[in-house]
Amino acid sequence: MAEQSRVGGSRDVPVPINPSIPSGEQTVWADVSSLLQAACTDLRDGELIHGENFNLFAAMSALEIMDPKMDSGIVCRYYSVDEAIENGAAPVPLSFNKTVDVQCTIDIMDYLLACEATWHKGQSLAQTVFSCIYLLRPDRTSSHALLHSYCRIIRATCNAVVSVVSDARTHEEEDFFTMTYGLPLKGDGDEKCLSMLHAVEETISRQLRACKASSSKKRVLEDIEPLQTKIDLEEGYCKALLCRLRFRKHFYHVLTCMRRSQGKGLELARKHIASCLSELHCILKSSEFLRSNHACETCGDGIEDRTTASGRQPIGFDASLNSRLSAPTPPRAIKIFDWKKAVEYFQKLLHDLDVMCSYSLDPSLEGLLRFVVEFQKLQPDLVARAHLQCLLVQDGKLYGRDPIFAVISKAAALPEFLKNHDLQKNETVVQLGQLVVSLLKIICTNVAWQRRKLGKILQDWRVIFVQLELAFRKEFREISSTLSDEDACMMITKNILVWVEEQTYWIASRFLVLGFELELYSPSEYCMVYWYIYVVLIKLAEKTHVKMMASNATDKRKGKKKRDSLKDVARDYQISPKILLLQCHIYLAEGLMMMLAALKNEQKVFENLGPFNTEHERFIQHFELLQKACLPDHISYHSFKECTGHVRLSTLTVYSCFKDALRIAKELRSSFSSDPQKMAELRRIEQVAEHNGVALNLISRLGTLDSSLKVFFEFSHHPYFATAVVKRS
Repeated sequence: MAEQSRVGGSRDVPVPINPSIPSGEQTVWADVSSLLQAACTDLRDGELIHGENFNLFAAMSALEIMDPKMDSGIVCRYYSVDEAIENGAAPVPLSFNKTVDVQCTIDIMDYLLACEATWHKGQSLAQTVFSCIYLLRPDRTSSHALLHSYCRIIRATCNAVVSVVSDARTHEEEDFFTMTYGLPLKGDGDEKCLSMLHAVEETISRQLRACKASSSKKRVLEDIEPLQTKIDLEEGYCKALLCRLRFRKHFYHVLTCMRRSQGKGLELARKHIASCLSELHCILKSSEFLRSNHACETCGDGIEDRTTASGRQPIGFDASLNSRLSAPTPPRAIKIFDWKKAVEYFQKLLHDLDVMCSYSLDPSLEGLLRFVVEFQKLQPDLVARAHLQCLLVQDGKLYGRDPIFAVISKAAALPEFLKNHDLQKNETVVQLGQLVVSLLKIICTNVAWQRRKLGKILQDWRVIFVQLELAFRKEFREISSTLSDEDACMMITKNILVWVEEQTYWIASRFLVLGFELELYSPSEYCMVYWYIYVVLIKLAEKTHVKMMASNATDKRKGKKKRDSLKDVARDYQISPKILLLQCHIYLAEGLMMMLAALKNEQKVFENLGPFNTEHERFIQHFELLQKACLPDHISYHSFKECTGHVRLSTLTVYSCFKDALRIAKELRSSFSSDPQKMAELRRIEQVAEHNGVALNLISRLGTLDSSLKVFFEFSHHPYFATAVVKRS
C-alpha cells in the first residue's frame, strides 16, 4: 500500500506477502490499478492511504501523482540524443531549401528565448534551454555558422547567469536550477562566442546592405550570396536575424559588465541595456513579417499559444531526452513561456537592471537600504536581485571598495580616525560587520524569504548589542588612552550602541510591513498589527533622534569655532524632517489602531470568530520572533489589550492622529521638494490621513446610532496603511 502514494499511472508495484516484512523483501508483483481507481473515488485532496510500513516520514517523501515536478512519468520519445539525431530530430543543415533553413533558424532562436525565460522563472535548465539537441551536441552545428554562433552565445549567457545566481546563493529561495548534471553548459571555444557572432553579424549586414542598394549599385554587390532564394523577402529575413543576433550580443555584454568589480562596468552596462531594449522592440516588430510568411495549419490563431514569432513549432527540441540523463530533472513535459511573454520578461529584467545601474553607489548605509527597499517595490525577479546582491557585497566589502567597519563608522557618526583604529579588529565588532553584510544580502531576496530571514536575524542584533556593551567595557581603557578624553570615549560607545538599536528597530518595522505585501494579516488582526507598528516606530524614532543628536555633538567637537549664537542652539533642538516623517507614520498607525479597537469593542466588527486560533494565539504567531528578541522591552499581548480594550467611539474625536499626520505631511513638502520618492510618500500619507479623518468623523457621529453602517478597509492609497471605507448595507 505504501507504494501507491509514490507511483503514478497504471502499473504493477511490489506488494509484501507479509505486511510485517518491509517493502522490497520477499515481494511479488501485482496490478493495483483497480485499487488506485477505487481509492481515488473515496479519498479527498490531502488524504493518504495508511499502511503499516508507511509512516508520516515516508509520506513527506512520497511522490504526488501527476505532479510534473515530482511524478517521474514514463513517456519518452527518444531514449538518447544519438537516437534522436538518427531519427532526424535535429538535421544539419536544417533544410536543403535555403528559405526554409532561414525560417527554421529563426524559430530555434525564438524558442530558445522562450526556454531561457522559462528557466529563469523556475523550471529546469535541462528541460528548457537544453531541450535543444543542437546545444547537447555542440560540434554538429560547426558547418552552420549562424546556428553555431548562436548556440555558443546561448551557452555562454546561461553560464553567466548560473555564475551570478550561484555566487549570490539566492537560488534556494526559489526553484532556480543551477546544477547542470553533466549538460554541456561550457563548450570548448565558447569564450570566442562574441567574435564568432560578430563575424556572422557582419555577413548578414552586408547582405542587408546589398538588398537595399539601388539598381546602379547592384552590379557591384552581385557576388554577395543571398540568405535565401526569395529575393523580395531577403530584407525582412536579414532584419529579423540581425535584431536577434544583436540582442544576444548586447545581453551578454550586460551580464559581463555588471560583474566587473566595484561597479566599474555599470555605465557601460546601461548603454548595452538600451541597445537590448531597442533590439527587443525590433524583434517584436519582426513578428508580423514572420507570421505572414510562415502561414501553416498548425500555427493556431491565439498569440498566447505561440512559442515562436512565426507561430510554428521549432525543430531540434525534445524535453524528454534529459529525463534519463539527469535524475533530478523533472521528466514530464512542462509549459514553455509563449514567445511574447518571454520578450516581456526580458524587457522587465533589463529595466530592473537599468535601475540598478543608475544607482550612484551611495557609501551611506541608510541611503543604500532606502534604495534597495524602493528597488524591491519593482518586484524584480531572481536574476536581477542576484546581480544586486553581488554588486553590494564583494570580497566582504561594500561595492568591493568600502570596508564594512568604515560603513558602520559613518552610519554611527564615529570620528574619522576610528576607521583605521584597532577597534575594528575586536571580535564583537567583526561580528557586527558580518551582521551588516547578512542584512544587505537578506534585503536583496524575495519578499517571503526576506521576511523570514529578517525575523530570525532580529535576535542576533539584540545579542550583538549586549556583547558590544561588554566588549566596550573591556576596551574602555585602551580607547580612552588613545583619545585622552573620557567623554569622547563614552560618546563613541554610545553612538555605536544607539546605532545598533536603531538598525534593530528598522529591521523590526520592515518585518512588520512586509506582512502586508505578503497578505499575511486578516482584517481581524489589523488592530494588533498597527498597535505593534506603533510601538516599534516610536522606538525607531527615539533611537534615530538620539543618533542624530549625537552626530551633531560629534560635528561640534570637530568645529574650530564655538557655536554661541541662538540660531545654532535652536538648530540643536529642532526636530529633523526625517523624524517628522516617522512621526507621520506613527500617527497613522495610532489612528488606525484606535479606530479598529473602537469598532471592535462597540460594534463587534473585525472580531475573531474562527473556531481554531484565539486572538492571543494569533498574536504569538505573528509576533513571536519580535517577542523572543524583546522588541520592544516589556511588550506583550496584555500590553496590547490594556492599550486598546477601553477605546470607545465616543472618545475617538479626542485623538487627532489623522489631523496631525496630515498637518505634518503638508509642512514637510518644502523639506523634501527635491526628493521625488519622499514627496510621493507624503502624498500617500496625506490621502490616507484625509480619507480616514472623514471616515472617523462619520463613524463617531453615526456609528452607535446606525446599525446599517458598514466599515471595511482597503489599501488603495498606501501599501501598508489602510483607508477606511464607510457604506450603508
